[in-house]
Amino acid sequence: MNQARSIRMNVSTGAARPNPQGSFHYGSINVSQVYKLRNEPPVTINGKKRTTLNGISYSPPATPLRLADLYDKKDVYTLDFPNMPSDGPPVIRSSVINSTYKNFMEIVFQNNDTKVQTYHIDGYAFWVVGMDYGEWTENSRGTYNKWDGVSRCTTQVFPGAWTAVMLSLDSPGFWNVRTENLDTWYLGQETYIRVVDPDGGYNVTEMVAPDNILYCGLLKDKQKAQKPHGSSAYAAKVNGYLLAVLFSLVALVYVR
Repeated sequence: MNQARSIRMNVSTGAARPNPQGSFHYGSINVSQVYKLRNEPPVTINGKKRTTLNGISYSPPATPLRLADLYDKKDVYTLDFPNMPSDGPPVIRSSVINSTYKNFMEIVFQNNDTKVQTYHIDGYAFWVVGMDYGEWTENSRGTYNKWDGVSRCTTQVFPGAWTAVMLSLDSPGFWNVRTENLDTWYLGQETYIRVVDPDGGYNVTEMVAPDNILYCGLLKDKQKAQKPHGSSAYAAKVNGYLLAVLFSLVALVYVR
């Protein structure tokens, strides 16, 4: 724990500095949302072994989340992911965190399991501002490092401990928050952050879907025929060409 907390950004060097929204000013940005994500040892839900965050075991829907938004498909997922843990019965659900473009979020990972957890957030770099043993409370913010924390996309959470991170939501879309432990990830220890642009549609920071996009679930009727890559006919043509070149080289050797 002490070794992990000792890793800091060197702010005394003469390198160029980011703008006020950059890494060296994260401690002075007002926090828009706070989420405490607590994992527990595996539980049994509907007769199946599952893992959870805040009592919810994530189940991926048949329709991709971002496409469901773009095509206004309802009942694909829910926006009821709790911002704090609860003691209610665990459930299996496609529940995601709802947020807005340019919000500044504080996430606390609380590890109530007996092994180290490693958490990753897709699409973003966050600042690790604190970690300690025990249960995180609002008073824990007094121990935060708000000056020279390291920017990263993955962080460890020790057993019976918590790790707090802060991130600026500067890219719309759906971004996966998951444990990197493959067994617990597979069993549902993940969720998504839905970052919505108030102007709707595609944001200037978001790439438009490619022409060869794959549709499924509620959008399967929109699927177009795909041009095959590396088809057998093309492979046979290439192999024939290579054989012709090889025979030509052999013939040249014998002629000489």
